[in-house]
Amino acid sequence: MGSESRPDGSDLRARAAEVLARISAAARRAGRDPSEVKLVAVSKTHAAALVRAAAEAAGLRDFGENRVQEAEGKIEELKAVPVQGLRWHLIGHLQPNKARKAVRLFDLIHTLDTAALVERLERICVEEGRGRLEVLVQVDLAGEAAKSGATESELPSLFEVFERCARVRCRGLMILPPYFEDVEKVRPFFRRLRGLREEWGARGAFGDAPGELSMGMSHDYEAAIEEGATLVRVGTALFGERA
Repeated sequence: MGSESRPDGSDLRARAAEVLARISAAARRAGRDPSEVKLVAVSKTHAAALVRAAAEAAGLRDFGENRVQEAEGKIEELKAVPVQGLRWHLIGHLQPNKARKAVRLFDLIHTLDTAALVERLERICVEEGRGRLEVLVQVDLAGEAAKSGATESELPSLFEVFERCARVRCRGLMILPPYFEDVEKVRPFFRRLRGLREEWGARGAFGDAPGELSMGMSHDYEAAIEEGATLVRVGTALFGERA
């Protein structure tokens, strides 16, 4: 995984405390309860030992991985001396040929974007005996060629597929917006995703719940929370820049 500057336990505690304090402050600015927002620590490219330190020293339990294969190795390594209560989030694009492993490994998949993939996951859940798999739909609001996601016009047919599924359950929406140094330029994407969540939530797309919003990373998670984020994906602010 290459060399990296690894914070120690006290560093991780301090960094996690700062991020959680900023999450709380952003939620309160928006008139929200901070408990509505969950921190997903983005552990991609970092070693299993750092995940363990983040869990044991900083109390973090939700970790986000981009690659199924990398996550599999970490999860297996951590089984040697298990850390209780870890939840694994797939936050990178899911390739169809990795779908079976994803069903076995992840608690929440943030990046569903095609009906075919939903149907594949439903079939694999049946074959693997998994009673429920929770997912989010990744929405493409910017049309960036290098990024995945369903367009707004594709959402109706996608939610029709979810209605036929007994095991794969859509719990909300996710976005990976364009990167801007000025976070105010990102805010309209967060606001639009919230609008879509409200629109589809009113139609019952997320069951009895209003629906999750996975949006915001290290440089813009406070703005995302002010716009309604319930899951923020934070890596650099916790683990530091890679060497």
